[in-house]
Amino acid sequence: MGYTNSKLVAYKKLSPNHSGRRTHTIDRISPHCVVGQCTAEGLGSWFAKSSTQASSNYGIDRDGRVGLYVEEKNRSWCTSSNANDQRAVTIECASDTKEPYRMNSRVYATLVKLCVDICKRNGKKKLLWLGDKSRTLNYTPKSDEMVITVHRWFANKSCPGNWLYSRLGKLAKEVTRQLGGSEKKITTGLKASSLKNLSDADVIRKVGALFTADQKKSGILASVSLAQFILESGYGKSELAQNANNCFGMKKSLSGNTWSGSVWDGKSVYTKKTKEQSKDGSYITVTADFRKYPDIEKSIADHSAYLNGAKNGSKLRYAGLKGCRNYRKAIKIIRAGGYATSLTYVDKLCRIIEKWNLTRYDVKVDSRKSVNALAEEVIAGKWGNGSERKKRLTAAGYDYNAVQRRVNEILK
Repeated sequence: MGYTNSKLVAYKKLSPNHSGRRTHTIDRISPHCVVGQCTAEGLGSWFAKSSTQASSNYGIDRDGRVGLYVEEKNRSWCTSSNANDQRAVTIECASDTKEPYRMNSRVYATLVKLCVDICKRNGKKKLLWLGDKSRTLNYTPKSDEMVITVHRWFANKSCPGNWLYSRLGKLAKEVTRQLGGSEKKITTGLKASSLKNLSDADVIRKVGALFTADQKKSGILASVSLAQFILESGYGKSELAQNANNCFGMKKSLSGNTWSGSVWDGKSVYTKKTKEQSKDGSYITVTADFRKYPDIEKSIADHSAYLNGAKNGSKLRYAGLKGCRNYRKAIKIIRAGGYATSLTYVDKLCRIIEKWNLTRYDVKVDSRKSVNALAEEVIAGKWGNGSERKKRLTAAGYDYNAVQRRVNEILK
């Protein structure tokens, strides 16, 4: 295809640091933070040095001016990944020098305009932010789609900083709106039968995004629901999951409870034998009807609707679960509400979350503390020491390694 450069360019200084012609068509945009309030000229001078061993296609300076350093037809050296740079237009953006590497309004406004321009010239109608490394890198964009990727996925860096990272969904939505496209909806109709021959890791990669999407609607942590899915359906391979897409053991009737938001059709059932505990503690085998769903998404949605709406008398059975950001606390709420009687239920789910790093599927929110703020709290002793600190930061959904690096920098 014929490549072009943006007409938004106000300054041009081509860098020798590139690999020549791309080997892949453009279907990604990778925005970065410069870690400095640079000018277009200053960034150009930096990239002009062969000793820098880095470059980007474009840069946006502190005044919102666009610089061109590597033509779009060529692969820049920007994200520490040859595979990504071959298909991504890379954009360095002027920012503060400390986490969260905030960008001013002029820089952000120009970033939106430049992304719109890049998408238009490359025949794209949608810019997508999928929010997860594995899901994004395994996703094949449609011919009219452009996908956002970030440097931190390929190197031990926080780039593009938490300020922009927390706004990438907003960026994608605004660019897509200006392009006249529609925001991508996750409606795969995924059947549990498709998981039967997959490894445990591959199952998680395949279903993880479904739980992220559900959290955006239900407010229940994706990591918690995904851990329940793993424990209760054996990675989607149980008899009930395979034959009814029922991944949480949802019976036709649950203790006479009804709740709003149920997506079950009210009639489809799968009948199977199951063990139930008697009042004396012994187990008996009974035949019971379980809800049958057309796909895994419906099973997830119905399960979340139950957790949010089930009542114990006039009170919510799982009050406080919606919006809870700490997975251990969320699991304790679920157990305390009578969902499970096992004394080890909380620890089992926590071990699953920690083994598979399931917090990566949790929705990130702007209200989260910055790495710098967390580092100051760590130094003040608010997060404990050693393994306790790591466990607490991870449980709260934070990047322990990033926080510890910042602590080390401050204490130098």
